[in-house]
Amino acid sequence: MEKGKYYISTAIAYTSGKPHIGNTYEIVLADAIARYKRLVGYDVYFQTGTDEHGVKIEEKAALNNQQPQEFVDDVALEIRRIWDIMNTSYDRFVRTTNPGHEEKVAQIFKKLYAQGDIYKGEYQGLYCTPCESFWTESQLVDGKCPDCGREVKPATEEAYFFKMSKYASRLEQYINEHPEFIQPESRKNEIVNNFIKPGLQDLCVSRTSFTWGIPVSFDPKHVIYVWIDALTNYITFLGYDINGNHSDEFKKYWPADVHLIGKDILRFHTIYWPIMLMALDLPLPKQVFGHPWLLSGEDKMSKSRGNIIYADDLVKYFGVDAVRYYLIHEMPFASDGTFTHELLIERINSDLANVLGNLVNRTISMAKKYFDGVVVEPKFVNEIDHQFQKDILTIKDNVSNKMDELRVADAIDEILELFRRSNKYIDETMPWALAKDPDKRDELSGVIYNLLEAIRHGAILLQPFLPETADSIFKQLNTENRYYESLDNFNGLDVGIHLNDPQPLFARIDKEEKLKEINGEN
Repeated sequence: MEKGKYYISTAIAYTSGKPHIGNTYEIVLADAIARYKRLVGYDVYFQTGTDEHGVKIEEKAALNNQQPQEFVDDVALEIRRIWDIMNTSYDRFVRTTNPGHEEKVAQIFKKLYAQGDIYKGEYQGLYCTPCESFWTESQLVDGKCPDCGREVKPATEEAYFFKMSKYASRLEQYINEHPEFIQPESRKNEIVNNFIKPGLQDLCVSRTSFTWGIPVSFDPKHVIYVWIDALTNYITFLGYDINGNHSDEFKKYWPADVHLIGKDILRFHTIYWPIMLMALDLPLPKQVFGHPWLLSGEDKMSKSRGNIIYADDLVKYFGVDAVRYYLIHEMPFASDGTFTHELLIERINSDLANVLGNLVNRTISMAKKYFDGVVVEPKFVNEIDHQFQKDILTIKDNVSNKMDELRVADAIDEILELFRRSNKYIDETMPWALAKDPDKRDELSGVIYNLLEAIRHGAILLQPFLPETADSIFKQLNTENRYYESLDNFNGLDVGIHLNDPQPLFARIDKEEKLKEINGEN
């Protein structure tokens, strides 16, 4: 069932500090997509990692009385720890201080200079230190940085520039001819109308005002500025070679199928990065998906607002899969999502405890009570049974259609619909009433088998999203049949299996008590 390759990447996390739940959303979303693609038969390569150079790192390290390398080593370790806590299945965790990457970046810079795409000049502009970005007066919003809203200050320095303008019309044509390249659609219009059409300014690609970066090999007082260093991670770690002697891995996986990034760095990934690739004569990634932000209440998370929430804290209180579920389920396709502890608790109680946990527990308990926990040969006697099977068999394609469009929240909702439909089927068939009538034994066997098999279907589809929960369901069903191919039929649970004892998947949470615990009031 091999379907070919699939390369997905996240943006690399900036090592200025511990990632908050908004940053963590991206890795969980990417992981759900990567796991799903593996489940359905793709050879997946999933890359994530850390962006480790720049003046902000130099300043933070100094504040911590550390050398920059020591500082980024600590932060990269913490980022990787959180990605691992969230049970993410990345294939490679990359770091831009890796010597092999640094060497390739220097070579790429030299090549672009030699072919006339990079030239030396002087930069005058308004500089935002946190964003490491120069801005023109017209780009400011209320006199402040358009990305982060902070103060900017005038700055002048000698710099190398990339001739963005040389490739602007080619890029615009590419975007227009490949409507799937920038997703969601609304983001595409923003990039073309706000940035490309008004005319691309040449991009500052080196700096002399700090030293924590990759030196320009032929002019070492310059360090290579963030964009060429950070963006090229998508190819350097795969084995891109400046002379065309690319690794087998690069030949196999490039171009990427999707770069999954936050909407705030869309410009860099849909303008600067494609132009760099054009200059290097490499194919462009098939898609750049700019996902929305996860807001804390109504606000963007920031240290200055004091509203930052960390994934490892949430996992301590709620468990990994509950947090994964919230992040995946509550983020709309194109608009920002909201996080509060209250909403998370409500979601756990309504969806995970009531709909899913209750269904599995009830069904296995009934199978234990009525058939001693043995999966018996079903006798389907009613149209209601056949209709239920038909409804369950449609879910696979529904999920597939949503995942093909990266509508991940909608996909997990389809799986929840399977569990809701199963609960409704219990109400329709009333197995407890059938059990009282010896003549209805065949009917009861069909109902219980249908429910167990539906749960197995649900668990298979749940694997990319809530892997630990899916494992727990398979253990309770005592089945090894976790295969996607088995979803085409409704007979994947072998007759004669002895079910294991039901185990609660998600306990209902007392909201007031849990909030007291989180606030340290218990």
